[in-house]
Amino acid sequence: MKLLDGKTALITGGSRGIGEALVRTFVEQGAKVAFTYVSAGSAARADALVAELGDSAKAYQSDAGNYAQAEALVAQVIKDFGKLDIVINNAGITRDTLMLRMTEEQWDEVMQTNLKSVFNLTKHALKPMIRTGGSIINMSSVVGVFGQQGQANYAASKAGIIGFSKSIAKEYGSRGIRCNAVAPGFIATEMTDALDEKTKENYLSSIPLKRLGSGADIANTCVFLASDMGAYITGQVISVCGGLNT
Repeated sequence: MKLLDGKTALITGGSRGIGEALVRTFVEQGAKVAFTYVSAGSAARADALVAELGDSAKAYQSDAGNYAQAEALVAQVIKDFGKLDIVINNAGITRDTLMLRMTEEQWDEVMQTNLKSVFNLTKHALKPMIRTGGSIINMSSVVGVFGQQGQANYAASKAGIIGFSKSIAKEYGSRGIRCNAVAPGFIATEMTDALDEKTKENYLSSIPLKRLGSGADIANTCVFLASDMGAYITGQVISVCGGLNT
């Protein structure tokens, strides 16, 4: 028996990077997975992932940062799959620059995508989940724990996710809903692949395990939190960072 047999999961930002690893791993563990992408440019990639995974996955073009779209998405997923057991708020962007150079638009974009999306999707998913219980996992970052120069907007959004997750855990634990935050460290993605070797070496020197994390490292942690193995864990921040946050 697989860890997520009989479960239905909704994962935002699932067409690439950590999100794609989440979709693949959750399907491997027996879940039916609905996942989102935002831009039309990601449609082909999302469609290819669905074609590979078959009936266990379905892609939706939806912006979780948009309140109405998030509401419509949850309603459609319930209609298509019949229930919702797991929500992973994974959508996120960066608009890095020093504070004196940061524009209002750069601040607002990051807050809309990274933090407001978590409010939107959680708000609409809670109503069906109250009847059945379930697990909400919000993707924070170690940057939300200890900050980072040039990332005040990103750090603030990810720190906000931590406070939000703890609050939801306290509000809805009595209804069988668990809510946790996962805080990845430096994870190997298309973005980190583009970094020069010196920058990568600087990252690695600060990580006790001396390697970048993988999407699978994050996905495996989320499987544990979403499954019955994590049934007594809520309101926590799990750093998956190779010891960086130590």
